[in-house]
Amino acid sequence: MWFQLKIEHCPSQEIELLSEELEEFGALSIMLTDKNDNPVLEPEPGTTPLWPEVVIQALFSEVFQAQYTRDHLTHAYPKLTCTLEVLEDKDWERAWMDDFKPQRFGKRLWICPTWSTPPEPDAVNLMLDPGLAFGTGTHPTTALCLTWLEQADLKNKSVIDYGCGSGILSLAALKLGAAKVHAIDIDQQALQATRSNASANRLDEHKLLISMPDVAHEPVDLIIANILLAPLITLKERFQQLLTPKGMLIVSGILEEQAFKLIETYAPMFTAIHQENLNGWSLLAFTHKTD
Repeated sequence: MWFQLKIEHCPSQEIELLSEELEEFGALSIMLTDKNDNPVLEPEPGTTPLWPEVVIQALFSEVFQAQYTRDHLTHAYPKLTCTLEVLEDKDWERAWMDDFKPQRFGKRLWICPTWSTPPEPDAVNLMLDPGLAFGTGTHPTTALCLTWLEQADLKNKSVIDYGCGSGILSLAALKLGAAKVHAIDIDQQALQATRSNASANRLDEHKLLISMPDVAHEPVDLIIANILLAPLITLKERFQQLLTPKGMLIVSGILEEQAFKLIETYAPMFTAIHQENLNGWSLLAFTHKTD
């Protein structure tokens, strides 16, 4: 059996300390979730994203550890609500793997975990496991980007994936026919994840450049950026420099209500030509502004 301690009403400023204490008391795993299911995509560099109401779930193998931890936290933090639940034995790894099924985007692109058999062997199959870096196809913004890529004509096109995360969009673009892709991110973990996923898919390393943003200089036919609103606004001049005159800019990572603000901000240099929405999130397509 396993013993799960659920801790509610956690002050954001105490989360790090509480997590450290749980580890000291023998917690095998610690998971932070949002009580109200508010979305958090990618944090600003150097920050830790926390929701207004965080719920901590800690898993213990021994009941006395869980009970002692519950009693200690209840005494040390009177405002916390701590409840203990007994979990039956199960194959947790198998249960986790079962949560990730092959997903189809458009008519022919499949994202498949490496432990599964592609449903359509002759389709465009990208083998990618869920990991630490952002992007496995499950979030609506990633789904919007993958569907757009599947429908686009990428043959002989050069692409920049700005904020590549797991590399899912970069690798999908190559699988769909792009001639060259530059995967960019400020997070070394994301760059490593992209390298690992590219290797697992046996993609031509000469067609994929993986780097920090300052290495990108050559304009490309397509820029795709699935990042948050604030960096999208900050990067508008950079996107203008990196896009060929007839190129296209695809951005996502924004809520539907944020789309107008981005269109308005980009208006002096880009023209919005298309918008797709999914579950409250948006994808926008832009071209260079013409006189």
